Amino acid sequence: MNVKIYTIKKAIVTKLACAIMLVTGGLCSCDDYLDISGYINDDLELDSIFASKRYIEAFMWSAASKFPDEGAIYGNGAYTPGPMATDESFCLYNTGEFQGMRFVLGELNSTSLGNFNNWGTMYRIIRQCNTIFARIDEASDWTAVERLNIIANTRFIRAYAYYNLVMNFGPVVLLGEEMPNNNEDITYYDRTRDLYDDCIEYICTEFEEAALYLPEKERSVLEYSRPTRGAALALVARVRLMHASELYNGGSAARMYFGSWKRKTDGQNYIQQTPDPRRWAVAAAAAKRVMDLKVDGLPQYQLHTVEKNKDTRPLPTNVTSDPNYHEAFPVGAGDIDPFHSYADMFNGETVMNVNKEFIWARTSSSMYDYQKHSFPVANGGWNGICVTQKIIDAYDMIDGRSISNSSVEYPYDETGFTTTQTLLYTDYRLNAGVYNMYVNREARFYASIGFSECFWPMGSTTDNSQKNLTITYYSDSPNGKYSSSDGTRDYPATGYVIKKWIHPSDAWAGEANRRLSKPFPIIRYAEILLSYAEALNELGGESYTIDVNGEMQTFTRDVEQIKNAINQIRHRGGLPGYQNVDLANAGETLNKIKKERMVEFLHENRRYFDVRRWGDYESSESEPIRGMNASATRDGYYQRVVPESNRIANRVIHRKLLFLPIPEVEMRRLPSFDQNPGW
Repeated sequence: MNVKIYTIKKAIVTKLACAIMLVTGGLCSCDDYLDISGYINDDLELDSIFASKRYIEAFMWSAASKFPDEGAIYGNGAYTPGPMATDESFCLYNTGEFQGMRFVLGELNSTSLGNFNNWGTMYRIIRQCNTIFARIDEASDWTAVERLNIIANTRFIRAYAYYNLVMNFGPVVLLGEEMPNNNEDITYYDRTRDLYDDCIEYICTEFEEAALYLPEKERSVLEYSRPTRGAALALVARVRLMHASELYNGGSAARMYFGSWKRKTDGQNYIQQTPDPRRWAVAAAAAKRVMDLKVDGLPQYQLHTVEKNKDTRPLPTNVTSDPNYHEAFPVGAGDIDPFHSYADMFNGETVMNVNKEFIWARTSSSMYDYQKHSFPVANGGWNGICVTQKIIDAYDMIDGRSISNSSVEYPYDETGFTTTQTLLYTDYRLNAGVYNMYVNREARFYASIGFSECFWPMGSTTDNSQKNLTITYYSDSPNGKYSSSDGTRDYPATGYVIKKWIHPSDAWAGEANRRLSKPFPIIRYAEILLSYAEALNELGGESYTIDVNGEMQTFTRDVEQIKNAINQIRHRGGLPGYQNVDLANAGETLNKIKKERMVEFLHENRRYFDVRRWGDYESSESEPIRGMNASATRDGYYQRVVPESNRIANRVIHRKLLFLPIPEVEMRRLPSFDQNPGW
């Protein structure tokens, strides 16, 4: 079947454009002299702004500055429910601050959305961008290149505002180039929501058009967090995968959740009710296009790796399933340090702007600040951002086997403790006295999870009493339940904390304590690889030809291509890759991809959206939150229990939680507008 879905071609761009980068550590931070938002609001009339290219550019970046910190996925400033509203995390902190917990406990509604009420902010960004498009030609001091740059960035910014709205709220009102007047009768502003498919096509088209004139890469280190061609195209790949998925593409989940959700003005379904399998080919094409990007003849993006050294844990010798396992990366895992290849991306060790895996990233002040909530009480932290037992059990053994099918050489054991101290990797040691559940696990486990008896270097402090600490979470330990400051919140209720963003030198107490700045990857190359594998896998037996940049490309369920994409992730993690026989069944392969995404993107704000698009939301959330017995001393600690908190029983599983509700104030302004189902 030959299906032409989209073509990217050079065109004269005369409208839209948007680029985003948060003012704090983001796209405007390097050009504060251009951030005249206060001056604009107070003193500078629009006529003055659009008389000068300098002021127009400042006006554009001031729109971008309204976006939230992408790394704000936990507490104050969180713009989306995030990890706390999924099965990957849990906490006992105040829900007024940790609103993801508030969301999953059913405490939010259309009149009290808290931090998540950014509907109006996104439309203010959109209006500001539309103003630029309407008046950009009033300035006469442009060069052609400068003008195209502003148009491309503005287009990106506007598209990204719509993207944020659709991800959180579902279908929106697409204003196009419209600039609504002020002070009109309420009937003037009345609009209907656009259909989900129309919103997706608009967002993708805008990103595609922006990509035509965005730079291939940042022009300088100071501009690192500004959008690039790759950022725009990678977001297209993410959105296309969403659009192809079960919930939004006429699958059983779409019919179950949205079958009766129709626009009251014309009776059309907001979400398509008939499957369109060719969307998977479009998603595959969008991902492949990013994979094929080159700069100076070399691949623009690749997985982050660190060379192995004398302290790198040797690869298992019992692996026979993957004949290339000991070859050099990416064919195998033989020449890299899997722990540092993964850990150094997030903890600040690798400089953000030289990491070729980060397609689009930013320095996150929120991620920096909130690591204190994972840090031990013994070193000035609050150790309460928890990871669930479900996540712990998802990590493989070091030889790639699951915990339910471990090998004789690397057994999984829920009895007994280690008897010797072992240096697994540079800066990571496994203590004597560690519960055997945490032995022989894959590198990403050690890079991401803090467990009882875990060693914390905290190397920046010069106070020897505050560094090189073994942290335990038993009820009677300094970091345990009954030793916390108030006995109710400052301890890990599941027995685990997220350690992914913490560097070995980070410390919160002791003389000379300091922390490295934290990058937050908005989208990274690993996601593109797994998206490509998933899209190909879901094509079944059909073949589709897609026109991409004037080149006809055919996509089908090619097991070899699926294997190559997944195995790069596996090998980077020090695990053996899958073989063709492992990927022969599409259903089993999808389960492998789901598990890989859950582990690889832990606390990167992907799980919340993944379980929804797969139609897995209710089943995944129905599993009780479990962890170790934080109410017990060491003798009774190591057993799976449901934490002693009424938050477990009070977690709400309801189909309305697929989307946030539209704020009630907006509903009153728009009589023809339909609220999200169930709200």
